[in-house]
Amino acid sequence: MNRLQKAVKDIHTVDAKEAGRKGQSKVHPLSRLAVTVLYILLTVSFPKYDLGGIGAMVVYLLITGIWEEISFREALGRIWPVLLLAGAVGIANPFVDRKVCWESGSLAVTYGMVSMVTLMLKGIFSVMASYLLIMTVGMEGICSSLRVLHVPKEFVTILLLMHRYLIVLLKEAERMMQAYRLRAPGQKGIHVNAWGAFAGQLLLRSVDRAQTVYESMLLRGYTGEIIGKRPVGKRGISIGYAVSWTLVLAGIRILPVFQMVGSLF
Repeated sequence: MNRLQKAVKDIHTVDAKEAGRKGQSKVHPLSRLAVTVLYILLTVSFPKYDLGGIGAMVVYLLITGIWEEISFREALGRIWPVLLLAGAVGIANPFVDRKVCWESGSLAVTYGMVSMVTLMLKGIFSVMASYLLIMTVGMEGICSSLRVLHVPKEFVTILLLMHRYLIVLLKEAERMMQAYRLRAPGQKGIHVNAWGAFAGQLLLRSVDRAQTVYESMLLRGYTGEIIGKRPVGKRGISIGYAVSWTLVLAGIRILPVFQMVGSLF
């Protein structure tokens, strides 16, 4: 199985698991979206040297992952390139900020090292929170919540169509790759001289397929907005979920949690 086939399989797997969780969930997607946005905003708002505070924000990820039975091993396997990119944001900090903040024998920890780890955790935690949101409510739940918030329907429609037809694009690329391998047996990958032609052909095929999809949508009564299934969720549970996590996350952000826990022992 090549990478494109594996990507298509992973998307189908994620959609199937998300559909099962969404059918059993009693929390409205809008509440989950609001909590996720709040979590990301609070996470990135920590000072660059507050490593203890940012570390306490892992509580939300652990509780949500365990409660929703989401495998962190599978999550790391799917989004590790994004996590690496998010973690590389502050990699230059130790070379810029060399002031020592803690020293034990020959080991010296600088403020640059602390800020690097803090920035890495901010990026990783934000990506993981977004992944958990996708796994629990799916793209349709997110799009329906955005419409409730009066986000322009054009933006929501584009976002939903990109998600729905990503598999079509991947399968089209797989067919082109197969045709290329038949014309160049024994060659590993696509030769650099063929990259431009390959990308151009993929673009033309995508435009043709998009035109066909649009005509099919018009025949089915498309009027400018895709109306999907209305998300379900109990009002009381959804409000309680949003309020509870708001208080917990705000408390973690405001209070020195690690120092308070350490003082008890």
